[in-house]
Amino acid sequence: MSSANRRERFLSIFPQIVEELTAYLKKEGMPKDAVEWYERVLDHNTPGGKLNRGMSVVDTVEILKGSDLTEEEYFKAALLGWCIELLQAYFLVADDMMDQSITRRGQPCWYRVPGVGNIAINDAFLLEGAIYFLLKKHFRQEKYYVDLLELFHDVTFQTEIGQLIDLITAPEDNVDLSKFSLEKHHLIVVYKTAFYSFYLPVALAMRMAGVTDESAYTEALNILLPLGEYFQVQDDYLDCYGDEKVIGKIGTDILDNKCSWNINIALQNATPEQRQILDENYGRRDSASEKKVKEIFASSNIDISGRFAKYEQESYDKIIKMIEQVDEAKTGLKKQVFVSFLEKVYKRAK
Repeated sequence: MSSANRRERFLSIFPQIVEELTAYLKKEGMPKDAVEWYERVLDHNTPGGKLNRGMSVVDTVEILKGSDLTEEEYFKAALLGWCIELLQAYFLVADDMMDQSITRRGQPCWYRVPGVGNIAINDAFLLEGAIYFLLKKHFRQEKYYVDLLELFHDVTFQTEIGQLIDLITAPEDNVDLSKFSLEKHHLIVVYKTAFYSFYLPVALAMRMAGVTDESAYTEALNILLPLGEYFQVQDDYLDCYGDEKVIGKIGTDILDNKCSWNINIALQNATPEQRQILDENYGRRDSASEKKVKEIFASSNIDISGRFAKYEQESYDKIIKMIEQVDEAKTGLKKQVFVSFLEKVYKRAK
C-alpha cells in the first residue's frame, strides 16, 4: 500500500472517533454549542499533521504480527495511533500558548482563533481526556488495558518534564547561554520528544501484538531513545541548514533562543572572542544578529556542518549495531520495527 493510501486509510478512522466523543457529550446532556465546540477542537488540532506517530502504531503491529491485519485489528491499532495524535494535539495547544506562537500546521494556533483565547487551556485538557475515554471504551476488556494506561500516563509525565527543562533553560525573553549544555539538550530532547514520538508508538504496538517479556520493552527503549535523540539533533541542524522549500518553514531556533544542538556544539568549541559574539547576538530577534551567529557556526574551529555529518554517521552505526543484537526469538521483537524507523529518519531532508 502506498504511503498516500496508508494515510488515507488511517484518516478514515478519525470521523468515527469524533462521533464517539461527541456522542458521549450528547448522552450526558451537554448543550448543542458545547458539543459543536468540542468537535471544532478535535478537527482543528488533531488530524492536520504528518501523522507519523499514529501510523507507526499500525505499521509496527503489522510487522510484529507478520501478516495483514483484520478489520478489527486495524481499527484497534489505528485507534491507539489516534490516541497518540490526541496526545500530540494536547501538547501542541498548550505549547503554542506558552511560546505565544502564531501559526501551527499552516493555520492559526488554536488559542488565536477568534473567540477561543484562554479557553484553549481547557480545550487542551479535553484533548487529553479523549485518550482515556477511548482506551476505556475499546480496550477495557483486554488484559493489557492497564499497560496502555500506564504507558500514556508515564510518557505524558516524561514529556512534561522535558518541556519544563526547556522552558527554564531557554526562555525567549531572557537569553543566558551559561544555562545551556549538551547534557541539558540531551535531557530536553529525550524527555520532550523521544519518549512519546518514538518509544510510545512501538510500546503500544508491542502490547497489542502480545509481547509480554518486559526485557523486550527495555531493549526497545534502549534503541528508540537514541533514535529519537538523533532525530531531534537532525531537526536542530535542518532548522539552520535545511532547504526552506523542502522543510516547509523558516528556521527560527537562533532568533527564539532555542537550546539546540547547534548552539551547544558552538559553545563547547568557541574561542573567548567567539563566545562573546554568541552572547551578544544569540536569541536577538533581528537578521543581522542571526547572521553573526551563523558565521560563528560556519567557522573552521566549530564547523557545525562537518560535526553534524560525523555525528549522523556515528549515530547510524551505533543504532544499527544495537538493532543487529536484537534476539527476535527470545524477545518477540522484530528487527524490522527499528529498521523501518531508522530508514525514515536517516539522512532525511525535512
